[in-house]
Amino acid sequence: MSEYFFNFDKLSYIKSPKPDGCILCLLAEKSDQVVDLTVWENDAFMVTVNLYPYNPAHLLIAPKRHITDIREMTPSEEDIFTALQRRFLNVLDSLYKPSGYNIGFNMGLAAGASIHHLHLHMIPRYPREVGIADLIAGKRVLVESPERSAERIRSQLRQNPFHL
Repeated sequence: MSEYFFNFDKLSYIKSPKPDGCILCLLAEKSDQVVDLTVWENDAFMVTVNLYPYNPAHLLIAPKRHITDIREMTPSEEDIFTALQRRFLNVLDSLYKPSGYNIGFNMGLAAGASIHHLHLHMIPRYPREVGIADLIAGKRVLVESPERSAERIRSQLRQNPFHL
């Protein structure tokens, strides 16, 4: 076990009270029950900064339609989804200049999905990003708040708008 580091706050987040309903559906509906860090949306999709990020500008790309499996997407939704991934990789490259990315889905509770609504994680990664607080306290040190990440990305998109 000594080879692994754990984020002890994840369990408290999972056990904490949740709003009534699906968090991403509530976000799409602009409910005041959830914090809105949406940086882009159209009728079918939204892109939001993760309120509990692993790194600054950790994005979630999600269909507004409530689905739980990537195989439920229509071919046109898949096309839009791919275009969004490419667009936001370029946005993050421009603003944050990461060295790499973790990109993926957590489909199902056993896979780590704490939100049962399909969403893609897009996490910028950097060399040597583990800090002393990670090692000693099981905490992540974020150099930028999720709100500031959302503000920076929205500003970039206002300067370089796009539509699907």
